[in-house]
Amino acid sequence: MPTITPSFELPPGYSRVGVVGSFEELVSTRFENGVNALCWPRALAGDFGEIASHFMEDDGTGITCLDDARLGALSLSAEGCIARDILIRDLRLLRSRDLDPTLNCIQGYPRDDEANPVRTDVYSFHVDQAPIETDTYLCSYYGPCSEGLRNDQAIRRVDMPETRAALLELYGGADDDGFRDFLKEEHYDLHYAPLADASPFAFGVGHLWRI
Repeated sequence: MPTITPSFELPPGYSRVGVVGSFEELVSTRFENGVNALCWPRALAGDFGEIASHFMEDDGTGITCLDDARLGALSLSAEGCIARDILIRDLRLLRSRDLDPTLNCIQGYPRDDEANPVRTDVYSFHVDQAPIETDTYLCSYYGPCSEGLRNDQAIRRVDMPETRAALLELYGGADDDGFRDFLKEEHYDLHYAPLADASPFAFGVGHLWRI
């Protein structure tokens, strides 16, 4: 079973992130007093790398969706079986709260064209946007994890003078309401650059987040 990781610490000043001690706390704790992200720190047993190795034979640019049946069909060592049981259990925990979780083995995300003034792929610091109020649950079980950045340590890329000038040239018009609509339609306004003194933090491996 997973356990709380006592050494889990956020960098100083991350008052918007709360730490909880169980799945029930994670799903039931209200976002308030400026907190907009919750983390359930866990140290997970098992060999998740063994599971990932079964889906790493392509060209490194694909995403493989794993469900209970696909996981169950794998021939695994004892440590791999422990990891598989945890993955299946997490999926069932989330489904028990009427959520629709997706488990992906990610060989690589596609990158935007380098000539684009603002890259809108997932490698960029960005905020999520949805038409309705919703929560996002995230967990990295193996390999590189997501990173977070404090609001006051970031600047919107569309507010950087050189980038804005390049976007205006791409838009072909004035810096007016139409231009701002263009930024929203293309999702350019959702992407951020870290300031020179920024200290991004890692979401960690095995920790389950709600944001």
